Amino acid sequence: MIPRYSRAEMVKIWEPETRFRIWFEIEAHATDALAELGVVPKEAARAIWEKGAFEVERIDAIEAEVKHDVIAFLTNVAEHVGEPARFMHQGMTSSDVLDTCLAVQLSRASDILIADLDKLLEVLKRRAFEHKMTPTIGRSHGIHAEPVTFGLKLAQAYAEFARNRERLVAAKKDVATCAISGAVGTFANIDPRVEEHVAAKMGLTVEPTSTQVIPRDRHAMFFATLGVIASSIERLATEIRHLQRTEVLEAEEYFSPGQKGSSAMPHKRNPVLTENLTGLARLVRGFVTPALENVALWHERDISHSSVERMIGPDATVTLDFALARLTGVMDKLLVYPARMQKNLDRMGGLVHSQRVLLALTQAGISREDAYRIVQRNAMKVWESDGELSLLELLKADDQVTEKLSATELEEKFDLDYHFKHVDTIFQRVFG
Repeated sequence: MIPRYSRAEMVKIWEPETRFRIWFEIEAHATDALAELGVVPKEAARAIWEKGAFEVERIDAIEAEVKHDVIAFLTNVAEHVGEPARFMHQGMTSSDVLDTCLAVQLSRASDILIADLDKLLEVLKRRAFEHKMTPTIGRSHGIHAEPVTFGLKLAQAYAEFARNRERLVAAKKDVATCAISGAVGTFANIDPRVEEHVAAKMGLTVEPTSTQVIPRDRHAMFFATLGVIASSIERLATEIRHLQRTEVLEAEEYFSPGQKGSSAMPHKRNPVLTENLTGLARLVRGFVTPALENVALWHERDISHSSVERMIGPDATVTLDFALARLTGVMDKLLVYPARMQKNLDRMGGLVHSQRVLLALTQAGISREDAYRIVQRNAMKVWESDGELSLLELLKADDQVTEKLSATELEEKFDLDYHFKHVDTIFQRVFG
């Protein structure tokens, strides 16, 4: 987590001040519930709220001696609260605080990421409708296939990120659970009603069965979801990178006044933002495997997951937040070149219409194998001429073709608009 790829709102969730504030609220709410149950004096619970305070530096200093962060925190708070502090942490274990805090942090991080996705979806929708009927070439294996529209490309991205939003909402719900269940999760020394109270106050749901920790399959699914979102970011970023290649140049990142693309070559306009997004996506996906490996803890718990989560929690959410915001900016200002798209469409002498001719010949009575051979024979001449020859003209001169199809019928098979007759249907499915 470095400033270059961080945004302040997400970073704040993971700062020590925020973490200890959440710890304090968990402890104070738990003490409130214990007071209502008559386990501790109500005056003590009030004193914790009124006098409770902490200093990050002091906690760090105590931890350096006691080698335990929760004990260091409780010791520091007790220095402010005084005698009533002995009623804090009654029947609780450290994981009750740590796991519940992590759930709060991941829940808050999810809210930011969901808002990021909403902004991206808004931009993708606007640009998709802007280019709903902008013709461009579809490619399979990187090779010209058949015509699509640039709006369809963006509609596909919209649908993908809409699915990601649904996944993240579900992952947030799954990970936002509270455990205040004691040393091995049996509630031996604390009433389950305390857990219910803390969960309600912290905006969480009750963990149905914890050991000493919240089960890590929840966290694994959460980080796996972040990894899927990162992969979707990379997919769209890679598309833009390909479209910006000089030989293609159908779209490119906005190049601002005064921007420089190369220290050596003044002419360069490089896709640096989408290249950056590709790298950031790799990082976020890299956090998924450690999260999966955290699921298998020893018995009721060990702490092999702890160091992992202290790193991947901040790093994954901060990085993904930055990446989503950057992608939104790229797509918002993306330069699109319809004339170049049309030029590329026309580059291969009409080869993109070969399937329509194939189907027409089969409808006219020629076997599929013979029809394929006839069309391919002519198509290869166009291919080898680098598009200098015209597939339509070659077909018009082929006796086997003209025996079955008139010139007018052939020309109709080269109508570009034919390919776009169901664009409205696709948009309706995607956008409603």
